[in-house]
Amino acid sequence: MESLAERRRGAEHLEAEHGVSERRACQVIGIWLSSKRRPSGRIEEAKLVRRVHELTNRYPRFGYRKIHAVLRSEGTAIGRDRLRLIRKREGLQVPKKQRKRRRTGKSTTDEDRALYPNHVWSYDFVSDQTVDGRKLRFLTVIDEFTREAIWIECARLLNSHDVIRVLNQLVEIRGHPRIIKSDNGPEFVAEKIQDWIKTRPTDTYFIEPGSPWQNGHNESFNGVLRDGCLNCWAFLSVREARRIVENWRQEYNEERPHGALNQITPAAYAAGVKQDNREAA
Repeated sequence: MESLAERRRGAEHLEAEHGVSERRACQVIGIWLSSKRRPSGRIEEAKLVRRVHELTNRYPRFGYRKIHAVLRSEGTAIGRDRLRLIRKREGLQVPKKQRKRRRTGKSTTDEDRALYPNHVWSYDFVSDQTVDGRKLRFLTVIDEFTREAIWIECARLLNSHDVIRVLNQLVEIRGHPRIIKSDNGPEFVAEKIQDWIKTRPTDTYFIEPGSPWQNGHNESFNGVLRDGCLNCWAFLSVREARRIVENWRQEYNEERPHGALNQITPAAYAAGVKQDNREAA
């Protein structure tokens, strides 16, 4: 018996078969009592690897930094470099996307940079389909300062009337935003929406045609929505899609660490901002 594991098994055999004490068994085998009682590193490593697999299956688009933040929140002490090596060894890295080459666009103006909650909302559409091939559309609305997904509307067809209905609901819940940002889609430039905005203390900001990077916050969110939810589910109906997407929205706000927020969730960040404002007042 040369290895520590073999000596542990030998001491356990003496205790079970010959009824000797644990201390005496360790003396006979030649192993420290503390060494016999210490948990096996391989067992702990196996538990850790199993948990990393579980988190990767649940959050397929999480990189090692976000997985590390989740493990730390669970009380698991592990370094980021060690976690990165484990994920590399287990083949769990997030596949890199092939980025399309785009022409360089000019920067957005300072006026649309979010400086406080409800300063800038941005909205856009995402398309998908149910298993029968029928189209689904999603209207996503985010607060660019807190990074919260404040609404995801789902239907077969969404038009300017639906956009106004969603905006009215959000204004009742959160108040008026200072700026609403979007692309130049027909639903957003419709006269009905412009008339609605003119009666509110809200300005609009339209990105330049063919320049989606100027609406980068919403474009990034839509990519996370597609990778983390839409690509993971085959929707049978609009009702099922609404339920699943709403559950995912709550998970995004309350469970998913956000890199731009120092690896805390959007909901926690928004709560911290509210608390700071109350203390300042």
